[in-house]
Amino acid sequence: MGLKTLIVDDEPIARRVLREELELIDGVEVVGEADNGKRALEAIERGKPDLVLLDLQMPGMGGLDVVRGLGSHVPVIVIVTAHDAHAIQAFEAGAIDYLLKPVGQARLAKAVERAKRASNGLAFERAAKLQEIADTGVKKIVGKAAGEYVLLNAEEILAFQAEGELVWIVTVKRRYLATQTLKALEERLAASGFCRIHRNALVNVAHIRKMTALSSQRWLVTLSNNQEFTASKRQAKVVRALRSL
Repeated sequence: MGLKTLIVDDEPIARRVLREELELIDGVEVVGEADNGKRALEAIERGKPDLVLLDLQMPGMGGLDVVRGLGSHVPVIVIVTAHDAHAIQAFEAGAIDYLLKPVGQARLAKAVERAKRASNGLAFERAAKLQEIADTGVKKIVGKAAGEYVLLNAEEILAFQAEGELVWIVTVKRRYLATQTLKALEERLAASGFCRIHRNALVNVAHIRKMTALSSQRWLVTLSNNQEFTASKRQAKVVRALRSL
């Protein structure tokens, strides 16, 4: 038998499209559909699917409510939605992937492969770990690159850099597009070692390698990847205070 998959979406056309796409992927068996959250929970408990493709926004009980309402059987969850505003909540609730409609065949196949790797108990461990993270307040940040969402540890992030309406997450290996504003990130990471040194820059203090005075009120901050930021006059006091840490 293939990966037993349940499709949950309140739109019949969306369910049909997903079913047709899944039928083209080897090793997948669609075992049912549900058009609302209540029926989804019943189908999960009754049929015990390995994978649930779960629409995020449904009348009454949305996708995140379904995840929170899971009973004894916890399948691998892949969120499917037309909007990306709730990526953080989806990952923190234990979803292993986050697909935007309309879902392409290649992207769906990649999500299925992840689900297959996770189905032998690893998904349950991941869900439990993410829930533990959410409960204990340890911060995870969602980044987006090449149409995919990734979950990043706060300590691996060097800085957040705003460019117009976009906010970039800077790591050693690459940059990701953030799903929150710089202000929201600053508030969320207030106790996690991040410092606002410019209206367009929020840096991880642990990754500051050097601070050079440009004048009495301006500083050049160099990070561990050699990226440089100029601290604004307004934030000069904050940067000077960092020298004593």
